[in-house]
Amino acid sequence: MSQQSDENYLTTAEVARKLKVKPETIYAYVSRGLLTSVRARGRRGSLFAAADVERLASKSVEHSGVVEQIESELTLLQDDELYYRGHSVRELATDQTVESVAHLLWTGELTKQRMFPAPGDSVQLARLAMSVLPDSARLTDQLRVAVAVLGAADPMRFDLTPRSVVVAAEKLIGVLVAALPGRPAGAQDSLGKRLWPKLSPYPPQPEVLDAALILLADHGLAVSTVAARVAASARANLYAVVSAGLGALDGQYHGAAPTLAYEFLQRAQRDPLQALSDQLRSGEPVPGFGHRIYQERDPRAEVLLGILGDHPVVETIQVLAARMPSFPNSDLAVAAMMHAFEFRADAGDALFALARIIGWTAHALEEYAAPALRFRALGIYTGQTG
Repeated sequence: MSQQSDENYLTTAEVARKLKVKPETIYAYVSRGLLTSVRARGRRGSLFAAADVERLASKSVEHSGVVEQIESELTLLQDDELYYRGHSVRELATDQTVESVAHLLWTGELTKQRMFPAPGDSVQLARLAMSVLPDSARLTDQLRVAVAVLGAADPMRFDLTPRSVVVAAEKLIGVLVAALPGRPAGAQDSLGKRLWPKLSPYPPQPEVLDAALILLADHGLAVSTVAARVAASARANLYAVVSAGLGALDGQYHGAAPTLAYEFLQRAQRDPLQALSDQLRSGEPVPGFGHRIYQERDPRAEVLLGILGDHPVVETIQVLAARMPSFPNSDLAVAAMMHAFEFRADAGDALFALARIIGWTAHALEEYAAPALRFRALGIYTGQTG
């Protein structure tokens, strides 16, 4: 590139300022074909044609597909800590009920709340829907079917006012937990105590499940949450929003993570070093270690493993962690809980899904208050013409 043409090009920092995005977003635009970078002789970094930047800047937000700029008051991930509306999740998981934390995310108020209701007719309907599935169906499969049927049976599902959405979410979560196969629990028990006999043959330790549900309730703009927000942007009702989230959660790179960690930890309990060696030899990542956002620790894992105390499965994780360059994450902590109390093998995915319904509801409420249909990615046609 000649010196005279430099004025027609912008640096990454200049483009970021002009488009009002982070430099990382510029690289995403390049990978998606929205911008083309060039190298200048004798200069470091990439340059971008000013005309291309102007064209991109002239496009409306509706058509730019800038999903990464969603504003939210719900969840903050900062300095390897997690906060819901400014409250430390470490403290919430040990001091508050699931119901109170759910209302904190939904309404911004942290107060004592009633147990989520589970009307008998709705529970019966959900169980009937689940019963048509084959025995091989996972708990998450049963949840997806039940959500769809419960939505179809709710004539008020199109009422998107905040109060109606909160009431629907309370009932949906309560009914789903009650309808799952397994021993019943008291209607006035905490959500964790009601869920426990569905997953474990052990005497109930509801504080473990209550903490896990709180820790997993939301985690910012994970892929399933983006899917839920896009559905809410189209003014889909709560059941449809949850279905969208469950669909994305079913992907092997998202909701399946607890199961992969569970299976790895099952091998590791027999021989930690051999399991680790076999996993490394496979060339696949070691399940349950490291995180794309956290740098040195996952606070959710620390809380949950702390609750498990000196259980032998925690000692196994310590042996593994001593030989890993990264740290245990929440998936491994959930897997440890599952092994410690002999949860059914598909419990981790279901626990993740039930907890995340709380978060998806909160994000739906935010989206219902925002302009409709505000997400429209820019498609780049690469097929034949003429």
